[in-house]
Amino acid sequence: MKLTVVGCSGSFPSADSACSSYLVEADGFRLLLDMGNGALGELQRHCGLYDLDAVVLSHLHADHCIDMCGYFVARYYRHDGGRPEAIPVYGPDGTEQRLVTAYDDVPSEKSMSEVFDFRTLEPGRFEVGPFTVHTDRVAHPVEAFAFRIEHGGRTLTYSGDTGVCAALDGLAEGADLFLCEASFTHGKEDVPDLHLNGREAGEQAQRSGVGRMLLTHIPPWTDPEINLRDAREVFDGPVELARPRAVYEV
Repeated sequence: MKLTVVGCSGSFPSADSACSSYLVEADGFRLLLDMGNGALGELQRHCGLYDLDAVVLSHLHADHCIDMCGYFVARYYRHDGGRPEAIPVYGPDGTEQRLVTAYDDVPSEKSMSEVFDFRTLEPGRFEVGPFTVHTDRVAHPVEAFAFRIEHGGRTLTYSGDTGVCAALDGLAEGADLFLCEASFTHGKEDVPDLHLNGREAGEQAQRSGVGRMLLTHIPPWTDPEINLRDAREVFDGPVELARPRAVYEV
């Protein structure tokens, strides 16, 4: 699998990065995890607008899904070659209505379903293209999911947005690459069931025995070097900060 960081800023775009969006590719199939603020523009650096094969949305906060509104425009009003077939979009219950409400000017309430084949996420597993995806709910104020993506004997786990929770233990166990949020600063912010700090992310990686970890979803007001240091203090494996446009082989 190939992982490309389209955007990795938390809460709102930074001067250097769009919000959460990650392109996962294998066997010519392109799967996008989340499409937050600014991601649609950055995505075009890595693939064509109509080259995605499926989208998975971890939850419906704007920094993870709002650029789907712009993507609707690109697909619905395409002028060259006609409207493309509906692309599978996996998301929490209510994803279609959330995006219709956010866009606020769709031709009809069913217009988005003409270009997006909405599929509701539930804990469990599903197949999309060459990938097997295991998913479970995680600890966040809205319904939110983390994902374990398997292909060819390799595993990528994406935490989505979450506080400390047992669901990550199974989803991250033995993962070759753990893409883990680290929004908070250890010793500064302590809000349960919302986000992880760098130390908690490192503890999760250590507990799950992952091969390596990327810290992501760090807001512009958080010092990423502190979170990186805190994670390294408790995780024995390699850990680094996710960088926009970085590419990783899994």
